[in-house]
Amino acid sequence: MSIEKQTIFKGVATALITPFYKGEIDYEALQNLIEAQIDAGVGAILLAGTTGESPTLSLDEHAELVSFAARQIRGRLPLLAGCGSNSTSHACELAVAVAESGADALLAVTPYYNRTNDRGIVAHYHALTDATEKPLILYNVPARTGFSMTLSHYRELAEHPNIVAVKEASPDLSLLASLCGELGTKLDVYTGNDHHTVSAIRLGASGVISVYSNIAPRKMTEICRHCATGDWKLAYQRQKQVLGKMQALFWETNPIPVKHVASKMGLCHPEYRLPLCPPAPETARRLCELFDV
Repeated sequence: MSIEKQTIFKGVATALITPFYKGEIDYEALQNLIEAQIDAGVGAILLAGTTGESPTLSLDEHAELVSFAARQIRGRLPLLAGCGSNSTSHACELAVAVAESGADALLAVTPYYNRTNDRGIVAHYHALTDATEKPLILYNVPARTGFSMTLSHYRELAEHPNIVAVKEASPDLSLLASLCGELGTKLDVYTGNDHHTVSAIRLGASGVISVYSNIAPRKMTEICRHCATGDWKLAYQRQKQVLGKMQALFWETNPIPVKHVASKMGLCHPEYRLPLCPPAPETARRLCELFDV
């Protein structure tokens, strides 16, 4: 990427689950999750994202979650924090809170439900960049938001000095390829789809923001390491070995499956916040069988 902008990380960033116990954030479990990710060599950790059940977190919880993680990480790797909302003013409020709590960079999903237009999406992200001085990662996930970023949107937003990267989680690899080919000197590109990891990096992406790395961070770092050294055959082989597990984590709405597996591994309690709830009994059985937990 262009030297004028900061590269936040390369390889794998884990979109970390938020562990709960008796209705509160379980900070003991969070501490252990963070240390396990660091020990596995991930490139960054993302808190308060989709996988972290961010819509159910209060403003204070957002700030406390990031503050705790920043103290635990102590600069050993970048800490990313979600600040997305369908209300621009609330997104800015979240951005300020997590920036002041120690986040190194922000991740903001496109506004959802009250879907915007071409001018509105640009204005929304410019407002977020005005709220703090932290680098901002755009997040496109149309399956959840009902809104899809286009190459035209990315072209305009790439000109802002504080917009440094994109998490592209649409199923459209051609959009990701166009992003890398045309705007790769202005934006780092990350895939948000674990099963696209090797293909995305081969097309020019800098890495993946991963769900699967919650439970297998070493496998994800290994895949990315093979990509970094250009051993594409081995990278594809390693990804193929775990492809079924990556896909299984979306048998029900993320993070329901990954949190269930993590709980069976002893990493957290099997607790969600409504409207998310435990997986259906048949899904739970199949997950335990596949992951041998």
